[in-house]
Amino acid sequence: MFIYDASNPLQPTQLSFFQHAQACDPVFVDGDIAYVTLRDGTECQNFNNQLDIINIKDLKNPKLLKTHPMHRPHGLSVVEGMVYLCDDDQGLKVFDAKDYNKLDLQSHLKHFRAYDVITLPWLNQAIVVGKDG
Repeated sequence: MFIYDASNPLQPTQLSFFQHAQACDPVFVDGDIAYVTLRDGTECQNFNNQLDIINIKDLKNPKLLKTHPMHRPHGLSVVEGMVYLCDDDQGLKVFDAKDYNKLDLQSHLKHFRAYDVITLPWLNQAIVVGKDG
C-alpha cells in the first residue's frame, strides 16, 4: 500500500508505504484507518485471505493494527466503522469494526458471489456487484 501526497495533483509525492505480500486488492480509507483486503488466486500472486486494518494517522509511518482471516475477500467499503466486505461465494458480510481487534458480524447476505460494494450512506444504501450483476 503506497501513500501519496496529492496536494499538487500534477506531481504526487510518495510519503510512505506499508509492505505486505504483493496483491491487486482494494484499499479503503476511513479517517485515520486503512482497510486492505488480500486474497489468493489473483494474477498478482497468491496470498492468505485476510483483511488488514492499518493505522495511517502518521502518513509517513503506517502501522498494522490487526489482521483478520477471511474466506476470499474482494471489494469493500467502510462507513463510520462498519465494514461492508464482499467475500466471493460467501456473499456480502457487514462487520462492526469500531474495535479493530475484533470484527463483529452484523449481517451476512448469502447464496451469491459478491465482488464489489459501493456504499451510499446519504441514501442508506449499498450497491453490490456479483457474478450475475
